[in-house]
Amino acid sequence: MTTNFDQPQKQSPVGVLVMFADTLQEYARAFLPVLAITLFKAKEFSMLYFVLILIATILVIGVIAYLRFINFTFYLDSKNQEFVIQEGILSKTKTTVQLHKIQQVNITQSLIQRVIGVYGLEVDTAGSNSKEGKIKAISHNLALALKSELLNNQKAAVAHIEEAQNNLISETENQLFIRIGLPSLIKVGITSNYVKSFSLLLVFFFTMLDYLQKILGEQVWDSNRYDHLVEGRSIAMALFFLVAFVFFMVVVINLARTIIRYFDYKITRQKGSLLLSFGLINTKSTILKPEKVQILSITQNYFQKKLDVLQLKIKQTAHSEHEEKNTHIEIPGCNAAEKDAILNLLYQKNPQRGVMLRPNFRKLGFAVFLTIVLPLVGYFLFRQYQNPGSMFDFAALIYVIFVGLIQYFKYRNHRLFVHDDFIIKQSGAWDITHEIIEPGKIQGIAISQLFWHKSIGIGSLILYTAGGNIRLDLGQMNLIQPYVNKWLYELEKTDVNWM
Repeated sequence: MTTNFDQPQKQSPVGVLVMFADTLQEYARAFLPVLAITLFKAKEFSMLYFVLILIATILVIGVIAYLRFINFTFYLDSKNQEFVIQEGILSKTKTTVQLHKIQQVNITQSLIQRVIGVYGLEVDTAGSNSKEGKIKAISHNLALALKSELLNNQKAAVAHIEEAQNNLISETENQLFIRIGLPSLIKVGITSNYVKSFSLLLVFFFTMLDYLQKILGEQVWDSNRYDHLVEGRSIAMALFFLVAFVFFMVVVINLARTIIRYFDYKITRQKGSLLLSFGLINTKSTILKPEKVQILSITQNYFQKKLDVLQLKIKQTAHSEHEEKNTHIEIPGCNAAEKDAILNLLYQKNPQRGVMLRPNFRKLGFAVFLTIVLPLVGYFLFRQYQNPGSMFDFAALIYVIFVGLIQYFKYRNHRLFVHDDFIIKQSGAWDITHEIIEPGKIQGIAISQLFWHKSIGIGSLILYTAGGNIRLDLGQMNLIQPYVNKWLYELEKTDVNWM
């Protein structure tokens, strides 16, 4: 069965259920907190009225979802080489994407889509803050065929559907390149992203606390209520159990996030590209082309090194700093051999470090001044007017030691390695990250010097790429300048396709 993408296509008939779920979720986010507060504060509550309101709301959402479904069409404009999506109920919207600007086509599947048996397709281009085109409910075969057509970025006419089906057959015949199993995900989950998981825990705690205060109409957190719980007990012991509980929750949250997001991570090699698919609840499938890679970062800490796991992050073309996170492709749980295989596929060789450029010792001094000296001055000024006690002095000492060690290791690991074919930036205190770029991907170079740095010959170097920036702070200018001249010369004489 062939499909003519030149004619407007609708989504699968069961896609109306996906539209209904998305519309219901959209309205629930907006009105559920208000409804919950109203119900808790209402003095008199009629279950009949509640049921009637609920039924009416579901009917209205169903009508809106159906209208969104029947007004949604997509097609390929072969003459203008464009992908067109039309949608809207009262206000019609027409989204046009030029085929040669398409950077990524992702096939996704959420939990509701998996239950219904359909897939979603997202189109992403370089130079935009969001996904330009989203189709929420099509069959898997149609999604793969459409993806093959969209990724054909030639100016010639769009190929027929038979060619897309041949590509589909060849995709299924490709051998698995790398598969990241559950043990590797567990290793990554318990050894990384502690700060992110702790932040999520804090956000969840304070959000729930705020909701409870709004619903109950009184102060939930009152220290006087809990004074009797710590009477006769050691404060140090209480703090120990609190820290242990928080650490346990952080590890559990991070482990769950890692497994749910990256479960059954498979990397398939096809025609010089990588096909990545992963996800437990929401599955995602995307193609990574080597020429699209702007920056490749490799992150590993001490425990991960002992367990032989690391994390790869591939940055593609981004329009802004906000969009950089959305264009990242993460590959967690690789071992050293798998990492080398991916590097060889993307770069046709294993990147070498080359000459090392290091920062001046003043970088460490300035960091210590900002993170230790200034906070200590503020604490001592506070101590002149208050008597915080010896516990706070002990906490200040721990802070100085902890932050001092972090700043020292950050300084020691802040390096830039320059090779003829690669530039590698090393950074980090605990999680050591190596960011790799090719000189041909550089879009701009900036050198900055404060006036008191000119006399001692130090300055900062920034390399701008379409996927982010690489920076070396307070390096020796007599060592940096020759490389800057060389890179600028190579940029002028070469024509590298970094898009």
